[in-house]
Amino acid sequence: GKPRKEIIREYDLTPSSLDKWVGQSQKSGSFKEKDNLTDEQKELLELRKRNKQLEMENDILKQAALILGRK
Repeated sequence: GKPRKEIIREYDLTPSSLDKWVGQSQKSGSFKEKDNLTDEQKELLELRKRNKQLEMENDILKQAALILGRK
C-alpha cells in the first residue's frame, strides 16, 4: 500500500530492481530466483547436472577398468 518512491527509498533499491521483483511476483507468484528462470536457464541447469552425473559415471568406469585390468 506504500507509494513506489517510498518503497525504493526505504529499501535502497533501484527502480529497475523493484520493477523486476514486481514482474517476477506477478509472473510466478515468487521472488525466489529459481522460480523465475527462463526455459533456457532451466534447460542449461539440467544439462549441467546431467553432464556432472555422466562425468562421475565415466570416472567410476575408468577406475573399474584399471582394477580389472590388473587382475
